[in-house]
Amino acid sequence: MAEIDIVSKHLIQTYPADFARFTLQRDDIEGVEVLDTEQPNVRRPDSLLRVCIGGKEVLVHHEFQTTDSTDPPMPLRMASYIGRLIERYGLPVHSYVLYLRPDAGRRDPGYYIQEHPDHLVVIRYKVLRLSQLPGQAVLDSGSVGLLPFAPLMQPPAGQAEAAWLEQCVAKAWDMPLARSVKADVLTGLTLLSSLVYNPQTITAIVSKEYLMDFMRESSFAQYLTQQAREEGIEQGIEQGIEQGIRESIQEVLELRFQPPAVRRLADQIAAIDEVPRLKQLHRASIQVPSLEAFRNLLDADE
Repeated sequence: MAEIDIVSKHLIQTYPADFARFTLQRDDIEGVEVLDTEQPNVRRPDSLLRVCIGGKEVLVHHEFQTTDSTDPPMPLRMASYIGRLIERYGLPVHSYVLYLRPDAGRRDPGYYIQEHPDHLVVIRYKVLRLSQLPGQAVLDSGSVGLLPFAPLMQPPAGQAEAAWLEQCVAKAWDMPLARSVKADVLTGLTLLSSLVYNPQTITAIVSKEYLMDFMRESSFAQYLTQQAREEGIEQGIEQGIEQGIRESIQEVLELRFQPPAVRRLADQIAAIDEVPRLKQLHRASIQVPSLEAFRNLLDADE
């Protein structure tokens, strides 16, 4: 889910100290620095922070997951990350996997272990399943970067999910934030909530006009709108190419064979939406000895 990835990474890069305090569970953190995770030819970590704790530098590594990692499994993936980070920076590494969906990460043991005689290797990391963490603490802390994740956490005892989501939205609205910041927080909260809440519940809570006005200004909304526009353009171009080849096939066949018989193949040709296959059929329309031979090629696709 690209939009979830975009929101999560933007929030941790914009509010790194909030996430460092949250995962490390301590406030004596100084000199928080967001490090570039770009490395050639390897899978890049979601987020890497360099922080100072008690006068000593450490790395804090975060991975955001909506599902279980299977290729490779999460323990192997984390071992790879941690090993590369130690080699590159030579600093202690605190690694965390944050599972955003309630059903994700249940089988993640929080360690990679190589059980080989005389060559035992154990690499540990911490697993945080947001659905098991108290959300009220995040609201009370006033951590702007974490607030959009609060709806994914446990509501106060006895509180219904819809009421909890509404409380999170109200908290974001009431915080004294710059307009652009509030727009990003509300939009991020809405997008992340889609991992847990049904669309009707979300719409009922955030569809108020004053909230929608803010969210339309969000950098997230603008980025995703642009992405959708570009994907739509690309899709339109591809569909135009496909249609052009289909029309060329029809024209060639009608010139070579009886048009009424050719038109009866129109539905079969229209059902093909792969450009390479359409190109093959276009060449065949020029070369086949009979319309029956071309019909046999179409029937092979069914």
